[in-house]
Amino acid sequence: MITRITPSPLSGKINTIPSKSSAHRAFICAALSDSPSLIICEHISKDIEATINCLNALGAKITDNIGTYNITPIKKGSITSQAQLDCGESGSTLRFILPIISALDRNAVIQGSGRLPERPLLPLTDQLTLHGAKIGSTFPLECSGKLESGHFCIAGNISSQFISGLLLAAPILGGDCTIELTTKTESKPYIDMTVDVMNSYGVKVETRENGYFVKGGQRYSPPSRFKVEGDWSNSAFWLSCGALKGNGIKCVNLSTISFQGDKAITVILASFGAKVELSNNNVSVAPEPLKGIEINATDIPDLVPVLAVVACGAVGTTKIYNAARLRLKESDRLLAVTNVLTNLGADITQTEDGLVINGTGKLNGGRADAMGDHRIAMSLAVAAIICENEVVIDNAEAINKSYPAYFADYRKLGGKISIVKN
Repeated sequence: MITRITPSPLSGKINTIPSKSSAHRAFICAALSDSPSLIICEHISKDIEATINCLNALGAKITDNIGTYNITPIKKGSITSQAQLDCGESGSTLRFILPIISALDRNAVIQGSGRLPERPLLPLTDQLTLHGAKIGSTFPLECSGKLESGHFCIAGNISSQFISGLLLAAPILGGDCTIELTTKTESKPYIDMTVDVMNSYGVKVETRENGYFVKGGQRYSPPSRFKVEGDWSNSAFWLSCGALKGNGIKCVNLSTISFQGDKAITVILASFGAKVELSNNNVSVAPEPLKGIEINATDIPDLVPVLAVVACGAVGTTKIYNAARLRLKESDRLLAVTNVLTNLGADITQTEDGLVINGTGKLNGGRADAMGDHRIAMSLAVAAIICENEVVIDNAEAINKSYPAYFADYRKLGGKISIVKN
């Protein structure tokens, strides 16, 4: 898909879509539960479809009734047939489902597309094989063997999804599980979210100084219904638009006490100089003169692309650091952000673990390729707001990975966007 955007400020109110991160975890917990349940999730993306399809392939029955999902859990017990799973481009799906397959003692073949086969897995698969699982080294991944409980050791600075995957599988292993983190943890809020969702499904996780402990013999017991909270990661694009131009944007139904780390967007935008207001689970951001700042991306790597755009709309130098893991995402995001914003006229350079942006408050406009990365595509649309000329985005269909209605919502807020080629 090729889209053309004519620069125009965005203003108004937008209903927040459900959190992709929370939805992954909720569907998995529900599928592993001891009784049927409901999940309220009014919008899903390609990544959530991948998780649902994988759980169905393992024996769950998940059906959609206009945003209310009925979940019949996976039946326990050995099944000899080989399950066929397709994780699409979803790193969360793959890293969460691998320990689940082994914990259930299922035979499976896992497919992946895009950059997924290139993204890191070894720290996780090494621990799984040490505890009884058998996992192939190349895609499609062949999986077999029963995962045993015990002591798991894993680095905390590569992907928090490894830790979340082990936590989600731990309760169905029977015995006690200790997860020892051998390095400082990055993206810890995502692990906190995993623990919180597990708690909603009746499983207690004990946080320790260097890791986590899950007592054996616990069962997932679902609430009668679980409503997926609003998505801070995707709302960050709208809040950033509000900070740049127009009469401000209000995002409705965003929990200010959420475990989502990307709620830090409000603090960061305020540091840039934007006007930020929080009240009754609504968040409003309006433009004020913006200045360059320094940003530690340790716990907010997914915000870096759009924060780089905000930095272009600020005056002065912005330094983003502790973001090296972005090189292992759907694209090398540090390289991708540098290239696409350079195409639009930004003064931006990469460092080993981040970016340096010398902002002037505006960009020229131009053409850029989203390179199959949803956050790059959405960030380019935000960048169009401060451009003097139109922005053309190649491969803009990447938005479907996390926010299929993004361009439709962009129009609702006053954006001038057209599909040149579908």
